[in-house]
Amino acid sequence: MKIQSFTDLNAWREGHQLVLEIYKVTKLFPIEERYGLIDQMRRSAVSITSNTAEGFSRKTKKEKAQFFYMTLGSITELQNQLLIARDIGYLSRDKFQNIAEKTVTVSKLINGLIKSSKAFII
Repeated sequence: MKIQSFTDLNAWREGHQLVLEIYKVTKLFPIEERYGLIDQMRRSAVSITSNTAEGFSRKTKKEKAQFFYMTLGSITELQNQLLIARDIGYLSRDKFQNIAEKTVTVSKLINGLIKSSKAFII
């Protein structure tokens, strides 16, 4: 299958599922977190797919890698926020583990995109 759109990227697809999961679980957080952890987690998650999409559309391999690196930063930010949510009792250990594993999967896929981009940078 030829990749014609960012939505064809496995990294974007897995990231999109992660975004949906974050929206779902943060609906259950206390209302006082509306402008705190909920918004932060949602922004981080959305940034993962947004930077992946933008990286896909860039013309040079160097630009692509730059956006994919930003994606990794957003994944790490979300991982930190997940730890906080778990430790203050907003996420069960099982739910945390499930989502954390998804972040690792997306991270690995993004690292693959970075490697393929960097392979052609001289």
